[in-house]
Order: sequence, then C-alpha cells, then structure tokens
Amino acid sequence: MAIERFEDIEAWKEARILTQMVYRVSRGERFARDFKLVNQICSAASSVMNNVAEGFDSQSDKEFIQFLTYARRSATEVQSELYIALDQEYIALADFETIYQQATKTKKLINGFIRYLRTSPTKETKD
Repeated sequence: MAIERFEDIEAWKEARILTQMVYRVSRGERFARDFKLVNQICSAASSVMNNVAEGFDSQSDKEFIQFLTYARRSATEVQSELYIALDQEYIALADFETIYQQATKTKKLINGFIRYLRTSPTKETKD
C-alpha cells in the first residue's frame, strides 16, 4: 500500500493511540492536579504523532528522518514521564505497563520507517 497521506503511516496511527492513552490517564483525579506533569506528558505524546505528520511534508527523506527522530525521542520522553506518574501514584502499574508498551511499539515502527527511508531508492526531493 502506498503512503499518500500521513494518516497512512502505521507509526502515526500507533502514536495517535499512544496520545489517546496518555490523555485518558492524565484526566485521573490526582494526576489532573499536577498541571506541569500533565502538560509535559500530553505535549510529549502529541509531539510523537505531530512530528511524524510534519515530517511527511518534508522536502527530502533526510529531513523526514530528522522529524521521525524527534518523534522517537518524544515517545521516550513519554516513557520517562510515566515513571513520574507511577512514582507519584497518579497511575496504576497496569496503566503504566500498557502505555509504556504502546510507546515501545510506536518507537519500533518509527525505527523501522527510518530504516526503510535510509535504504529505499527514492528520489531525494518530493514533488
């Protein structure tokens, strides 16, 4: 299947799920009162999907890879912030593990897409 829109990218689809999960748990009563952490983790989660989308409109594979790298870093940031939420008892261990694994799945897809772009014989500049 050809990728015609950023919504066709599997990594973006999984990043969207990650974002939904993060927003859902951040609405918990105790979690929601930690405005700084809520803002940080929600921003990082949305940054994953937004960087994939933004990179899709890059003028070159090299630039797209840079945006995918930012997306991967943001997913790692989400994982780190999940530890804060867990340690502060804002989320249950089961939620932590589920969201952490979703971030890992998303990062693996991003890594695979980066590998694909590095090895694909595509032209460097998009139309």
